[in-house]
Amino acid sequence: MVLLVNSLSKWNTDEFEKTLKTELECLTGKEIPLQAGLQHSSYALDDNIKTTILRCDEDVSVVNVVAGVFYNGIIAGCSCADDPSPTDLQTEYCEIIVVIDKKTASADISLRN
Repeated sequence: MVLLVNSLSKWNTDEFEKTLKTELECLTGKEIPLQAGLQHSSYALDDNIKTTILRCDEDVSVVNVVAGVFYNGIIAGCSCADDPSPTDLQTEYCEIIVVIDKKTASADISLRN
């Protein structure tokens, strides 16, 4: 479970998107389903995550966000000396759904299909 306390405190202000981007970009691949969003590589890296907020809305109990996530992946080989697999970084993109509970600031993050 991820807590987005700072983002929730900025909801309905001009600072919300900036704060949410900052908090999301500090998360790891275990907290954001980066591995499941791979399109061009086989292993997701979480050291250079960049996000863009695509949509935000709310209902009585939650804030709903759709965000685009740019990150890097690699094609992982066997790491043998004669392994022909390239280790070049591949730019990956996926969209996530972030649902933030208004009472607890806990967030569920899932891959948008």
